[in-house]
Order: sequence, then C-alpha cells, then structure tokens
Amino acid sequence: MAEPYYLTTAIHYPNGRPHIGHAYEMIAADAIARFQRQQGRDVFFQTGTDEHGLKMVKTARDRGVEVRALADEMSGYFREMAELLDISCDRFIRTSEPEHYAASQAIWQAMADAGDLYLDRYEGWYSVRDEAFYEEKELTEGEGGAKLSPQGTPVEWTAEETWFFKLSKYQQPLLDFYAANPDFIRPESRRNEVLRFVEGGLVDLSVSRTSFDWGVPVPGSPGHVMYVWVDALTNYLTGAGYPHDPERVAKYWPADLHLIGKDIVRFHAVYWPAFLMSAKIALPRQVFGHGFLLNRGEKMSKSVGNVVDPMALARLYGVDALRYFLLRDVSFGNDGTFSDEAIVTRANADLSNSFGNLAQRVLAFIAKNLDGLVEAGTPDPADTALLREVETACEGFTRSFSDLSLSQGLEAWMAGVFACNQYIDVQAPWALRKTDPARMHAVLGTLLKAIRRLAVTIQPVVPGSAAKLLDQLGPEGDAGFRIAPPTPIFPRLELKEDV
Repeated sequence: MAEPYYLTTAIHYPNGRPHIGHAYEMIAADAIARFQRQQGRDVFFQTGTDEHGLKMVKTARDRGVEVRALADEMSGYFREMAELLDISCDRFIRTSEPEHYAASQAIWQAMADAGDLYLDRYEGWYSVRDEAFYEEKELTEGEGGAKLSPQGTPVEWTAEETWFFKLSKYQQPLLDFYAANPDFIRPESRRNEVLRFVEGGLVDLSVSRTSFDWGVPVPGSPGHVMYVWVDALTNYLTGAGYPHDPERVAKYWPADLHLIGKDIVRFHAVYWPAFLMSAKIALPRQVFGHGFLLNRGEKMSKSVGNVVDPMALARLYGVDALRYFLLRDVSFGNDGTFSDEAIVTRANADLSNSFGNLAQRVLAFIAKNLDGLVEAGTPDPADTALLREVETACEGFTRSFSDLSLSQGLEAWMAGVFACNQYIDVQAPWALRKTDPARMHAVLGTLLKAIRRLAVTIQPVVPGSAAKLLDQLGPEGDAGFRIAPPTPIFPRLELKEDV
C-alpha cells in the first residue's frame, strides 16, 4: 500500500483578489505534491481560503455587501487561480463549511477538557491586518508616533471579555519538542526566530472575540466566536477527517508538510503545536516558511501600485513558463525578485532554447527524414555516457526536491539538458544519415530515451508542457510508434508591455 503524504498550503485570506505571493505558494506546493505522487506516495494536497475574522467584516462593510457574499466572491477568485495555474489540489477547503465548524468546535472542546481555556478580560494591542495580538515590547513606532506591529501594520488597543488559552504552560514542552525535532521548522533562519521568541517567554493567548459574530461560535459560550487563527489552523485537521473520520485521520495525520509564508511562522510553529499538544493530537512533521516575492526588488503594496495579478502573468507568458521561473529563480526559503524581463529571459534560456529546441530538433528530424520511425541501434560508449549523465541529473533533481531545495533540483536537471545538447552537436545525426545510418539510428534512439527521462522528471514543474512532449514521444518501449511532425512545446516568449 502506498505511503500517505499530506501537504498543505496556508489557507489564503480572501479580503482581496489573489496576488503573485499566493500563486507562488500554490505552485511550489503543487510541484511538491506532483513530485511525491511520482515517488509513489498516496498524496493528499489541500489548499483553500480562510474566511473569518474582523478583517473580512470590515472589508464587507466598506464594500456595502454581506460578509458571506464577499467570502463567496473572493474565494471563487482563488479557486479560479488554482485551476488556471494547473494546481492539482485534492481539496479546496473553505473555513465557512459546516464540516470545518464541527472540527474547530471539537478541538476547542479538547483544549477545554485539558483545562487550558479560561474566561478573563483582554486588554492589549491588536492588528486587524495581521489578525494578531502583540505585546508592547514587540511594537515599533511609525509616523506621528503611531504604534506598529513587527510586520509594520497598524495596531489598536482592544479591551473585551475573552477566552484565553494557556500558551505559557507550553513554553517548555515546545522547546523540548523543537530540540527533539530539529527539522520541524525550516529553513534554519525561521527555526532560530521561533526559538528566540519562545525562549523569551510566552503569555497566554486571547482566543475568542465578542465584538463581531462572523466566525465559529465558541461551544457553550454565547456571544463568543473563535479567534480566527484557532479556526484557520484547524483547517488542516478538517481536511484529514477530524473528528468524524478516525480512519482517515489515522491515514493522513500528522501532516507531512505545512507550506507557509515566513510572516505566519509563529502561528504555525508556536500556537498550532501548542493547541495540538493541549488537544492530545500528534504534531505535524514539518513547517516550511518560504520567503516573499518582490517586484523588481520592491515589496508589493497597493499604495505603491506594483501589485501583480498572477493570472494576467500566466495568460501573457504561459502557465508553465511562470511555474518554471518561480521555482528556478527563487531559492526556496529565501526572498526572491521577479519581473517580466526575468520571466522571459529564464523561460527562453532554459525551456525554449535548451530543452524545447533539443526535443524539436530530434523529433522534427525523425519525422522528416525517417518517416517517424527509429530503428534499434547498437549503443557505443558515448551513448552510455550520455544516458548516465542524464540519469545523474535526474537523480540530483529527485534528491533536491525530496529536501525541498527546488531551485537546486532544477539546476541539476538542466545539467542533463546541456549534456544532451552537447551530445547532439558532437554526434551530428544529420551528417551520420549519409555516412553511417545505423549509427544515426543509435544516436537518435539514445536522444529519445534521454528526452523522455528529462520530460518525466520535469513534469511536476511544467505538467502541461511535459505531458504534451511525452505524447509526441509516444509510449515507452513501443518500437512501432511513428513520430509525427512536432509542434514546439516551449515557443520563444516576447516581452509584453503592461501586465
């Protein structure tokens, strides 16, 4: 039976349309999910939208619409983006689903049964933008003396009756867990940030609100809804079947990977494990906090006017060109920068000029000169050496992707493409056609094997394009398959103005 692999993105907050950062996370998660399926794992891949909280209430009020109508509309845009970007998620979850309400109330009850929830009055600083509480010592000063969160967002003083979670009780258990599981938080820079935060002391966390009602009702406490992060984080358990499907929970939980942005590592690596410890539920195996995407080196913001619509980019340059660029040019875990020029340059250099041109030359030559058929040839040492190089490149891709080193994996794969291009130039099958047809067939047969291996390997990153190329190559081992005149898989891109 295939070993399960449960992978999640953060669920996206739909108070606005999706931006390129949402697309980047979805694409990275999708490539990992497809890669794990290739390795024979029984993958469950979940993404979706996080629809509760004060920010949604305020956005709906500003727009003059019902909050549920806003959630329905905006969640639809995220689902549309997932479909356009070829995201192979097994479930698109919405936190407004009744099934999710049941899971959130079940974990709440489990934390209550552990004696970790108590009613008190909260007074402190709250960021609506981050949906997060901050201590005084964490705040910075902005223009005019305004207080700002560590993320640079405005905070406001909040006072209301609220349920508290005994986060302070879990300071040492969390530190013990981090020590015993050094790969729980990655990359190491995020792990170090979390360790410093927890070692600095944890204070109990306000986990309910009474100032609005758009959220999951707290069991047995009329007027209280759950703090949005309690219910948002629980979506990962909802997807695994908690609490109504214990067999499914046993199969997919704990999650293998929570893939998230670096700005929400605290919620996933401190609050979430503490909630799970309280509820006596196993902790996820890994939380990976990726970096931000910068537009030409600048952080994107609506006020600056440099926010980019990922769907417009995908339609301009192609879904697979965008997917490849984001995974190849951004070192996974670090911040990365993008521009139209960078997308065009990378896609043309690697996909069009190198891999696409290689496949086009070989397939077109076979279709035109050999009536689409390649005969079996006797391999010589050069052929064996090429196939070994390609295999080494693909194994490098596999090792790197297993370790979430995505850009390094693509760099390793490109070494196989370069080896094929060098080989075809040296072997010159167009010259062998006149001087040694048998050798020509051996060379072409070797190239077909190498191109197929490269296409299969890269399929998690460029699924649509790789599938088209594999269709043109025909079934592996089918000596009677006749290669038709090919259509270019990776046409050269031209820079377009104004995305």
